[in-house]
Amino acid sequence: MEASREAVLEALKAIIDPVGGGDIVTAGIARALNVEDGAVRFVLEIDPKHVDAYEPVRADAEIKVKALAGVESVSVVLTAHSSAAPPNLNPTRKSEPKGPEKIPGVSKLIAIASGKGGVGKSTVAANLACALAQQGRRVGLLDADVYGPSQPRMLGVSGRPSSPDGKTILPMRNHGVTMMSIGLMTNDDQAVVWRGPMLMGALQQMMMQVQWGALDVLLVDLPPGTGDVQMTLAQKAHVDGAIIVSTPQDVALLDARKGIDMFNQLNVPITGMIENMSTHICSSCGHEEHVFGHGGVATEAAKLGVPLLAEVPLHLDIRIAADGGAPIVVSQPDGPQAQAFARIATTLVEQGIA
Repeated sequence: MEASREAVLEALKAIIDPVGGGDIVTAGIARALNVEDGAVRFVLEIDPKHVDAYEPVRADAEIKVKALAGVESVSVVLTAHSSAAPPNLNPTRKSEPKGPEKIPGVSKLIAIASGKGGVGKSTVAANLACALAQQGRRVGLLDADVYGPSQPRMLGVSGRPSSPDGKTILPMRNHGVTMMSIGLMTNDDQAVVWRGPMLMGALQQMMMQVQWGALDVLLVDLPPGTGDVQMTLAQKAHVDGAIIVSTPQDVALLDARKGIDMFNQLNVPITGMIENMSTHICSSCGHEEHVFGHGGVATEAAKLGVPLLAEVPLHLDIRIAADGGAPIVVSQPDGPQAQAFARIATTLVEQGIA
């Protein structure tokens, strides 16, 4: 008489999970059971860090199942966690969807976002990352602006990241900032023509498969708008806060409000707002002019009850520094433009946000 699937499950339920407790079937470790013509095959899906603890479990499972009447052969394989895990052996134990997870080694994750493009979000992200590094923080910068990755140029990074094992990606580093960008994987003039699933897969790979090391804060430079990348970040990673960058003009603020509403729906707290291109001072005569208006972001921040982190001026030196691969806080650290970003970094450090 051939052994039944139920008999094999009962035998496996007698084996205790040495790490999590309980039996290995209820714990969801024993998976992909196949019983056919006296041959029994299944896997024990484990954390690879505990492989030594589970080798005796594998041997015990093989002995117990082989002792069942009607079993002629048993194959038990130890396998590591994977995103495409075999189905749970226990039909009464439903798989629970995974919520946002902490990125290994990363203490805080801050999203740098904007409702619309062209407001200087990436410039702010690059300067803020360097300013935090200058204050002794271990900083990472993930360029998630997939369609317009600009951080390699702004941070003066070139070349291709390496992968010693074909799975883990080694990030690049400059100005004290550890950085990864899809721009490092493509040519400068090559367009990224991807639909949503490819975007989500690329973002998850850059978050979870990059060897970030131990970071105090990881800044994520998001694309403008309220699309797939923003949703994937909030659903897959634990985001500690979002900084909204906007110019003071009404058109930009309309989209900034939508971005804030999106983060509220995704349960991501708003760390603060930054008014970029707040004012322009003529280098020839010293006349101050509010090219895009003034005070709109401050008013919006007060209305929403979130901090106004800074009003950053519109200045030629900021653009030249970014295009040259050394953000203004690196190339002119004592200048008034750099000090605007330094004050943001100081605020975030003092408040324990970064």
